[in-house]
Amino acid sequence: MELPRLILASGSPRRSEILGFVGWQFDKQVADIDETPREGESPETYVERLAREKSLAVAERSPDSLVLGADTTVVVDGRIVGKPLDMDDAREMISDLSGRWHDVITGVAVTKTSRNGDAPVTRSAIQTTGVKFCDLSAEEIEFLVREGEPMDKAGAYAVQAQAALFIEEIRGDYWNVVGLPVSLVYELVRSF
Repeated sequence: MELPRLILASGSPRRSEILGFVGWQFDKQVADIDETPREGESPETYVERLAREKSLAVAERSPDSLVLGADTTVVVDGRIVGKPLDMDDAREMISDLSGRWHDVITGVAVTKTSRNGDAPVTRSAIQTTGVKFCDLSAEEIEFLVREGEPMDKAGAYAVQAQAALFIEEIRGDYWNVVGLPVSLVYELVRSF
């Protein structure tokens, strides 16, 4: 079996690593889109919309390609928790996750373009994974903020790094929490 080459419409090093882990050949082109949530938009609609917009933005300049877009967010009590603005914001996010379940939701979109000018076709879906942190002390929160490089991560943590010390349970796809539910990517690509 040979996996078709993709264009990853993302600058995320974690998404690149995951594709590399499974042996997927890909090129990277960062999609520059507005990631502001729309008023009244659910977290699921939000991440799927962004994944589609990223995929389509790169597809416009990539004939005869399969373009992968993805977006991940953390959701607590129905509220989108994005990337922290600063270290204080990261502390607040991690404190909010302490001792609680939250959802990690990723939207994935794959756009197939043709070389003959046909309109691109996009297929998309979402993946949701539940994550439970143990009760964190102030010292443990500070450790995660200082050592966990929280600034470019939804929810201010990386499950595959220091946060692993404090995660009690995961319900669903681990790779989704890292940043890309690669089995869902495969399912969408295979659908073409």
